[in-house]
Amino acid sequence: MAWIHLVTILALFQFLLFAMLVGRARVKYKVQAPATTGNEIFERYYRVQMNTLELLVMFLPALWIASAYWDPRWMAAIGVVYLLGRMLYLRAYTAQPRSRGLGYMLSILPVITLMTAGLAGVVMAYARGPGG
Repeated sequence: MAWIHLVTILALFQFLLFAMLVGRARVKYKVQAPATTGNEIFERYYRVQMNTLELLVMFLPALWIASAYWDPRWMAAIGVVYLLGRMLYLRAYTAQPRSRGLGYMLSILPVITLMTAGLAGVVMAYARGPGG
């Protein structure tokens, strides 16, 4: 489970990094809190942070549930793809939002894979009966 713990911590640090980038963009582009609009580049950083939060809510439970039923090393490897996808998404979206597709796909597909693996694990455990 150490690999799952590592991926979890890295995902949290990544989200913290994205939050810090939003703060830096807020200062650089003079967008006063609590505003979330006012400069297109700031808004791109803000949207990356919010999109990451939206996925993180699905990613973390899916990672933990899937790793309870399948080899945690493989589930962690899928989690690393998610982390790389988020970095690509950040880079692409802040440069040119239309180019975010690859980063998004490398973020959402691992989430869907982990959710599916978790569901399959639960169903198989249920099918085995009590004590599954």
